[in-house]
Amino acid sequence: MTLRNMRQEIGRLAGELIALQADDGSWRFCLDSGISGDAFLIALLRAQKWEEPQLMRALAARIAARQEADGSWKRYPDEPVGNLEATVEGYYALLLSGLHHEREERLARARAFIIGKGGLGQVRSMLTQVLLAATGQAEWPGSLRLPIEFLLAPVWFPANLFDLSGHARVHLVPIMMMASRQYAAGSSDLPDLSSLFLGGSRKFEHDGGWLARLMKLLSHLPLPASPLQGASMRKAETFLLERIEPDGTLLTFPTATILMMFALEAQGYDRESEVMKRALAGVKSVVWHDEPAGEAHLQLATSTLWDTAQLAGALQEARLPEARPALERAAGYILERQQSSYGDWKLRNPGVKPGGFGFSDVNTLYPDTDDTAAALRAVRASANRDLAQRARWQDGLRWLITMQNDDGGWPAFERGVDHPLIASAIPFEGSKSIVLDPSEPDLTARVVVFLCRTPGLTGNREAVQRAVDWLLGMQKPDGSWKGRWGICFVHGTAAVIQALLAAGVPADHQAVRLALRWLLDVRSGDGGWGESCASDEAGRHVALRASTPTQTAWALEALIEAYDRPIPEIDAGIECLIRLLHENDWRASYPTGGGLPGSLYLRYHSDRYSWPLLALAKYRNKYGDV
Repeated sequence: MTLRNMRQEIGRLAGELIALQADDGSWRFCLDSGISGDAFLIALLRAQKWEEPQLMRALAARIAARQEADGSWKRYPDEPVGNLEATVEGYYALLLSGLHHEREERLARARAFIIGKGGLGQVRSMLTQVLLAATGQAEWPGSLRLPIEFLLAPVWFPANLFDLSGHARVHLVPIMMMASRQYAAGSSDLPDLSSLFLGGSRKFEHDGGWLARLMKLLSHLPLPASPLQGASMRKAETFLLERIEPDGTLLTFPTATILMMFALEAQGYDRESEVMKRALAGVKSVVWHDEPAGEAHLQLATSTLWDTAQLAGALQEARLPEARPALERAAGYILERQQSSYGDWKLRNPGVKPGGFGFSDVNTLYPDTDDTAAALRAVRASANRDLAQRARWQDGLRWLITMQNDDGGWPAFERGVDHPLIASAIPFEGSKSIVLDPSEPDLTARVVVFLCRTPGLTGNREAVQRAVDWLLGMQKPDGSWKGRWGICFVHGTAAVIQALLAAGVPADHQAVRLALRWLLDVRSGDGGWGESCASDEAGRHVALRASTPTQTAWALEALIEAYDRPIPEIDAGIECLIRLLHENDWRASYPTGGGLPGSLYLRYHSDRYSWPLLALAKYRNKYGDV
């Protein structure tokens, strides 16, 4: 490999990016989040009788195309065997579509797989249980029959709704509403899955948690109906309506929006009401259409703002004159989407003006720290040329800094949401990572890098030092850190190494040396880095059978920051990265984003540009004269 080849690769990636930019300055890529959202949308369309035949066909085509030879579906490609919950969702969705029947060979194989795994009674995933219960296929589990009166508890109460993360809240409230009413949508007109409950019962055997056991006990006592239930249901309804985004979605999450539509139907809302029609339109706007394949996918959310900020940051690092107009357009797009409304974050961060940025381009109420740091970095040069924009940039910076948790780390969305009692009570997949919003090493690291690498931000030294102390305390004995929003230990470790070095921790510090040794030890045989989604569940690094371009780029960024001259492992990694970008096979499409730990993993289609371009540009910028 020569520097000339690297410069050509940087130019190629940047040129493709500039050509792909939309007229409004954004970059729009698919966020692939498995088949769960597709199944939920099919269930909504069928149960509430929305006539969308083309959309139904495209959703079903995508689900069918991802079925394994044994009839199952997987959550990630190298999952050792098919996943029961994913297979239940895939099987049920194809039946609900009306385009497939249970005697069809592909569904017969799926049915046999489900029975072989013990049937529907063995389903553990909360959202899969909800899908079945909300459409009349199963009894509502006790673990979801949470007291609706919980909504009336004040925020100072030892355990209240706002001890949950925002994304958990907007999913849980409609679930509580449906479970309280034992709601079942359109059950008389839907396929009957009762034969897949082995033994005759329509109950889930995994219905645990201390709160579920308490609710089961109370259900056997001759207690009068709660006089607060009516008020609680009204408050739940208001809670949902107040968090509807301008596009009609519930806090921009389509699955939460679908659950809200079922819950509002349980409250008596007509399908033709304005809120229901807007909600469906909002959900449909999150659907990614793959016209050549004839497929459609309901994304977890649109990733447009994140993609645009990340890609702009990579183009900035590339330092190409021809990219300047694209960067100006991107900055304008990002600045227009800075949030000016108060969201639930203000409860634990009062007295601070809005100013954060969200993940989705339509998000106005749910900013997050990672996107805010990326957006502020991307628009800094543009904001510096305009006094009004500079003031808004400072609002964003102030919001970001004040979101630091008391432990020194940064959460994703809300500070101080880390109540251990709540985590043990709510049966979400991934438990703490989903129900709560704790400080995370990868998020904290990226905020630290932003604060330390942005000129003029030296006044935040105390915040940075607290973050460094927290990060050092979170290091695993083997030298790694676990990342929450990327897979997984490579992501976390590479991010923290960069943060420590940016904050002035010397490269020969014991923690940095241990982390670098770990990162070099987990290289793949092809010279790059590849880590399985299985790491997320195992709680330890699980190697993938080959490298991915995204994870290779993450590791290279950290090594380039750490070494004054390119060591052989860096050069081998760069060669592997360029080779992967041109081969563009399954390794490039492997999901490397964290969604619901243990349940849902993300493939950012923008990753084929953002992280590789950043790593290559950093190598050229640092070692170009070596």
